[in-house]
Amino acid sequence: MNRDVAVVAFAQTSHTRRSDQLSEVELVMPVLHGVLKQTGLKANQIGFTCSGSSDYLAGRAFSFTMALDGVGAWPPISESHVEMDGAWALYEAWVKLQTGEADTALVYSYGKSSPGSVRDVLTRQLDPYTLAPLWPDAVALAALQAQALIDAGLTDEAALAETAVRSRRAAATNPHSQLRASADVAELLRGPYEVAPLRRHDCPPISDGAAAVVLAAGDAARALHANPAWIRGIDHRIEAHQPGVRSLTDSPSTRTAATEAGAFDAPLDAAELHAPFTSQEIVLRRALGLAPEVPVNLSGGALAANPVMAAGLIRIGEAAALIHSGRAQRVLAHATSGPCLQQNLVAVLEAEARKDSA
Repeated sequence: MNRDVAVVAFAQTSHTRRSDQLSEVELVMPVLHGVLKQTGLKANQIGFTCSGSSDYLAGRAFSFTMALDGVGAWPPISESHVEMDGAWALYEAWVKLQTGEADTALVYSYGKSSPGSVRDVLTRQLDPYTLAPLWPDAVALAALQAQALIDAGLTDEAALAETAVRSRRAAATNPHSQLRASADVAELLRGPYEVAPLRRHDCPPISDGAAAVVLAAGDAARALHANPAWIRGIDHRIEAHQPGVRSLTDSPSTRTAATEAGAFDAPLDAAELHAPFTSQEIVLRRALGLAPEVPVNLSGGALAANPVMAAGLIRIGEAAALIHSGRAQRVLAHATSGPCLQQNLVAVLEAEARKDSA
């Protein structure tokens, strides 16, 4: 069975550096209400609910159960959770709709990085015997990847700065972004290093935020949106856990996922890449073979706002928004998790086929 499934609604918070006054439930609730309002559905009309978050960020086990207060879990609902970015929760929901057990799904994710040092928290996902005891934080690992690219002649610090400038200028028109228009390349290159060769502009901002989408199948999608963003293909792959046993200048898992999702079957109008570091956009562009004329991260991307556990789902939502608004017909969305692009998900979204096309 292969059902047509589409994104019919997308909502997100206005991402901020801190949201001390809000609990996770209070952060999520406006997004959930907003995404349901777009469709006119009530919570009890959703066939399946799936969330993505991290107990490490929340600092307590089974933290996702508290967020269910914002969903409205009574009467009992069909619900699931992944300890991953919300993009993987969307994948689970897509599979659920493929089974025919539900026609609609609510997917949401959230993350508050501000309470602690997210750089150190992410170290906990490394191999506990050989890597984690050394405490290489997320920026240090990304710096190793950036240096490998520079040593291979695939980029330089000026090119990385150009990526940051482009992303944050694109974010100027995104009311939800945290960072907007930035200085020019020359000014950025005068800044100090965070971890050489990465400067502040090469790294993602620390962000608190949440996002949600509604998926629907077949005629249900057409009834809920005049121009659904159909998921024509979706796949995710994983590479070796140890960064030292894989090439940091390439992402074969991204390329394989894109192949399986049908990304190379027809031209793309745009791409939303989950690249928290400027150097990672270089790796992803090469892995996907993106032509220079394909716009990347018109939303500003993770360099403009990076709510951990929601940034990947936001890439899918922003890709769908391009289709909903009629600005694009075919868009690639990408999400990543783990150090140095270890795990990668690719989805291809398309607008409804025009009736005059044959």
